Amino acid sequence: MKSDIPNILLINPWIHDFAAYDFWAKPMGLLKLGALLRAHGFAVSYIDCLDRFHPCDAPGSPDPRYGRGPYLKTKIPKPPGLEDVPRNYARYGIKPSWFKEDLRSVPPPDLILVTSHMTYWYPGVSETIRIIREILPGVPIILGGIYASLCHDHAVSTSGADEVISGPAENQILDIVGTFTGHHVALQLNLNDLDALPYPAYDLQRNIPYVPLLTSTGCPFSCAYCASHLLNPKQLRRHPASVIEEIQFWQTNHDVNDFVFYDDALLVDAPNHAIPLFEEIIASGLKVRFHTPNAVHIREIDDRLAQRMIESGFESLRLGLETGDFDSRSIMDSKVTADEFKRAVICLKDAGFQKEQVGAYLLAGLPGHSMGSLKASIVLVKACGITPILAYYSPIPRTAMWDEAVASSRYDLEADPIFTNNAIWPCQTDPFSWETLTALKALVSE
Repeated sequence: MKSDIPNILLINPWIHDFAAYDFWAKPMGLLKLGALLRAHGFAVSYIDCLDRFHPCDAPGSPDPRYGRGPYLKTKIPKPPGLEDVPRNYARYGIKPSWFKEDLRSVPPPDLILVTSHMTYWYPGVSETIRIIREILPGVPIILGGIYASLCHDHAVSTSGADEVISGPAENQILDIVGTFTGHHVALQLNLNDLDALPYPAYDLQRNIPYVPLLTSTGCPFSCAYCASHLLNPKQLRRHPASVIEEIQFWQTNHDVNDFVFYDDALLVDAPNHAIPLFEEIIASGLKVRFHTPNAVHIREIDDRLAQRMIESGFESLRLGLETGDFDSRSIMDSKVTADEFKRAVICLKDAGFQKEQVGAYLLAGLPGHSMGSLKASIVLVKACGITPILAYYSPIPRTAMWDEAVASSRYDLEADPIFTNNAIWPCQTDPFSWETLTALKALVSE
């Protein structure tokens, strides 16, 4: 007999791309919604099309560093317009037959929530929704996430979802669920109080190799290449005690030792946020490892902050440098000067961080930036004694750099988000070249 309480199925879709890897990538937004729905009495289940621990898969060899690892990879045809790119295109994640069986095995859902990530990954979203329709016809499907927010009209016309929502979904989800299921529940939590919200439902995963943390939302900067201020415009912070309680929960109940900061502005206003947090972590005696794949702002790093970071357990640290061309970077952002970068690196090294622990992101393939400028940035970072890490630029609609990206691209970026794929270097005059990529990687590693 079916319960009167609606069953909500959460689905993390496949990735279709030239390359993908689990570098601390979890659908935090979707699992936050799952936790919010559970807190309001709904039954929630979850299928992860990127599940590296699926029981049908042969046990792999996970990266011994912190639980990361490769996704299952299946070669598929390239999307129209990208046939000439000399790289293999693939579906990353579980096999379609496994997904179909998972859909048949979960409690019959009354509503399905699908998330989305990179805008150019939308073919994986569309394939996911097509198979849901095949196995669970008639069940409403709601699409949200980054692609749905930044390319809303495209998602409406191509995804196959019944409804596409933009922006943070926490303040919309109960109304949406009520509309599609007839089960109306009033919001019982203050969404502006991050300390009052339930922890994301990472327990719905088969395995929890690491846990993403969010200690704050929003970012005070509006960098020309970044959509953070569009996706999370509200700046909120958690109390340090709340963050420590969450870390202790996952460590005690699920034996998790690696925690990943998903903040866009973890170190901004450090004396009033990061430093009190790190000092309380140190005082608590927690023995964990912290990672910052989203990068941290460099300007705030001084001797005191660097020391607190290494004492609290920072294992891998990524700096948001983006370019070493400080004379012309004002058109991109105003985050850091040359002196501030060099000072921060000295402070980190003096605190005890090793070269392999600290990396500086450098944006490759920016419109109007020469290969010579990128190479000079790599040399600068290496000269400072830390690791340059190439981050390939993907043009993002509605950002300040979008118009310049459109004008400089050899593709029609406005026609299809597929052409914003950073793997094809869309804003460079010359097509993607293995020779160029190999030369850059050699410069980084030599």
